Amino acid sequence: MMKYYQELELIPQDEINLHFLWSKVFQQIHLGLVEMQDEQGRIPIGVSFPEYKTGEKYSVLGGKLRLLAGDEATLDRFDAAQWLSRLSDYVHCTGIRPVPEKLTGYAIYQREQPKTSNERLARRYAKRHSVDYDAALERYSAMTHKTIATPFIRLKSLSGDQAFCLWIKKTVVAEPSGSTFSSYGLSAVASVPEF
Repeated sequence: MMKYYQELELIPQDEINLHFLWSKVFQQIHLGLVEMQDEQGRIPIGVSFPEYKTGEKYSVLGGKLRLLAGDEATLDRFDAAQWLSRLSDYVHCTGIRPVPEKLTGYAIYQREQPKTSNERLARRYAKRHSVDYDAALERYSAMTHKTIATPFIRLKSLSGDQAFCLWIKKTVVAEPSGSTFSSYGLSAVASVPEF
């Protein structure tokens, strides 16, 4: 059960927009969460996006991020302010607070990996099946390109140095469940309180 939280508010400025800030802030949060892993790769901190809005054509994360944990010591050990020290002009961190008694519900924030562009699918297919890119592209040429409404954060893989989109899907659930998360603070089964 998530009993404590810390809220981060992103502060965009003229020269730095919200999308760029999300990339920088979330990269640092991810690095910190990797350090919190136990031997099984489980992480005791989940994230939520209190300003997440879902629309038909697109959705947005908003400008706030909550880090949630079962106890105050876990968030204290994580030390968000230290991980975000280089970005202190662009992020406001609250202190660690107890989750309010009155909740609006629970939600699961999970990574979604939508089928995106034909070019990306062809590159992936060519690499996995050791075929020529043009032949792979032909395989996907008849597919129609669909718009993805799920919001994302653009990140850079630290192992391969490639840029990628971390799509974040929110699902409202009736009951709290699970308590371990991925190195992005996301989970397909563990919920976080909404308030």
